[in-house]
Amino acid sequence: MRKILVTSALPYANAPLHIGHIVEYTQTDIWARFQKMRGNACWYICADDAHGTPIMLHARQKGIAPEELISAMSAEHQADFRDFHISFDNYHSTHSEENRELAGLIYERNLAAGHITSRKIVQAYDPEEKMFLPDRFIKGECPKCGAADQYGDNCEVCGATYSPTELKNSYSVVSGAKPVEKETEHFFFKLADFEDMLRKWTRGGHLQPEVANKLDEWFEAGLREWDISRDAPYFGFEIPGHPGKYFYVWLDAPIGYMASFKNFCEKRGLDFDEYWSEESDTELYHFIGKDIIYFHALFWPAMLDGAGFRKPTTIHAHGFLTVDGQKMSKSRGSFIKARTYLDNLDPEYLRYYFAAKLGSGVDDIDLNLEDFVQRVNADLVGKVVNIASRCAGFISKRFDGRLSAKLAEPELFKAFADARDTIAEHYEKREFSRAVRKIMALADKANQYIDEKQPWVVAKKEGREQELQDICSTGINLFRVLMVYLRPILPGTAEKTEAFLRIAPLQWEDAAEPLLDHQIDKFKALMTRVDPKKIQAMVEASREDMQAKPQKSTRPASKQDAIADTIAFDDFAKVDLRVARIIKAEAVEGADKLLALTVDLGGETRNIFAGIKAAYKPAELEGRLTVVVANLAPRKMRFGVSEGMVLAAGPGGKDIFLLDPDEGAEPGMKIK
Repeated sequence: MRKILVTSALPYANAPLHIGHIVEYTQTDIWARFQKMRGNACWYICADDAHGTPIMLHARQKGIAPEELISAMSAEHQADFRDFHISFDNYHSTHSEENRELAGLIYERNLAAGHITSRKIVQAYDPEEKMFLPDRFIKGECPKCGAADQYGDNCEVCGATYSPTELKNSYSVVSGAKPVEKETEHFFFKLADFEDMLRKWTRGGHLQPEVANKLDEWFEAGLREWDISRDAPYFGFEIPGHPGKYFYVWLDAPIGYMASFKNFCEKRGLDFDEYWSEESDTELYHFIGKDIIYFHALFWPAMLDGAGFRKPTTIHAHGFLTVDGQKMSKSRGSFIKARTYLDNLDPEYLRYYFAAKLGSGVDDIDLNLEDFVQRVNADLVGKVVNIASRCAGFISKRFDGRLSAKLAEPELFKAFADARDTIAEHYEKREFSRAVRKIMALADKANQYIDEKQPWVVAKKEGREQELQDICSTGINLFRVLMVYLRPILPGTAEKTEAFLRIAPLQWEDAAEPLLDHQIDKFKALMTRVDPKKIQAMVEASREDMQAKPQKSTRPASKQDAIADTIAFDDFAKVDLRVARIIKAEAVEGADKLLALTVDLGGETRNIFAGIKAAYKPAELEGRLTVVVANLAPRKMRFGVSEGMVLAAGPGGKDIFLLDPDEGAEPGMKIK
């Protein structure tokens, strides 16, 4: 049994959660639930990140104490997490005695070891509010392009970076006063002391390769001292022995992982040092967004190393969420708060959709709302739940809810059971999209079995009662195996399934053995289809500006415009090109140009219509590898639904040529 400690990045206690946040917590929760199903001692820990200038000022604007603000926000965050089925073992706050104690301890140990120094610096100061100003609390005109209302560190119009002192006509965001320069003493963490350790650690398999490559840029630029202090007024912890000086929020925020776990240990009687000492054999995993890699992959392991604590086993970074291919926007109604989503839609729809998109890399993922509706309805309702609903009625009405005493199709069941190691490996490696593809391929097999056996026809014929019971019992058992595999993603649906089947909470190895001669309950709907009207209601509820401003093109007219409008590279990068094997090809009745292709994408099958009938005979295509656009939204056509696009080129007619992947390619392989 493995001992595993898992964390997600701490949400900032200054604003509600939105669905972009939910990506990370869903990803972590799925992985932690999977580990628990495997029988491992896995604890999922989190907390609110509750310190900093923004929280202090927000509380002041509301006329309340910061403690009151963070308490209310914590309650809101936890309600959202609970309703999204995010199952923390402990949820705490960085504004806690455990965090104060540990932050002081880590600081004192690093100070004693010579890793902390102090010196005088000059900072912008608000003379009216009598406070030093972070760069983001100063605005003015960009010194490069003259754009107004730009922040003190970079211009959002021209992209220039600069110091706050270079801004023209600068003013404090807090009071409106012109900032002045003032000298103050600050404390710094000597990151360069840990360069040798960090170079080895970042290349020691603890980070994704692309993240390790990115960190090389910081090493090449030279590791600078990190400012770990802020001056009063500030909401946070005072630095021991230095009144009026506070720990910068990014020092005590990651220590919040330790503090929350220490709080948990005190509740559960666990040994904190067993998990956090340098000799610990516990696995420690941090799930974070790619925007905070610098703090987690350099400062955090260095602080821990300097204080004599263990370092993370793995830091797993994920990308950002876009909605319908664009950054979340309040005017378009795509900046969707977690609670707004929950007010309109089942949380398990989103958990499944995110899982179907998430891999082990740091790529951004897109929530395409049209695809969301089609995918959830097709996969969860049309495939998985449909298996149970097609079989359960016959078992209840004709056999008093009793499953057969033996398996009629042992080889089919074995094929489902034998998939558990492959699917487990995908979960373990955080390749959730691969796990989903494999599970849905099995769901297709289960539905194909039911279609072939036609229990509704058998039920009408005399003397075939046992055959009917066997068919439907097999269907129920295949459904149960699928729910074992989907339980980390769909815990709510799994609970309903367990009640329907009258079984204990599903564990991973339950997939190996069938339910035989077992009593089940009457079937009740486990999930309903996504209603597009509810999607629209969610968008409308999220929209702040009902009239989005049209985007004017700044691109000059040219002859190229007569060919096609250009697209940005980022748009092209969203196209997911995959190797596929054509396993079946046939003509489409009533269509002059189309062939109906069934393609294998490495465990997932898709049906695709391709206008290549004039160039290829169906028999020539079967078994051949080609390239498809795998993330194209399904398109309903007169002859059925096409679930992708086969890539081909040529002038047309007989001169159409399918794109061939390189030799050695395998179905499902991504084309880069």
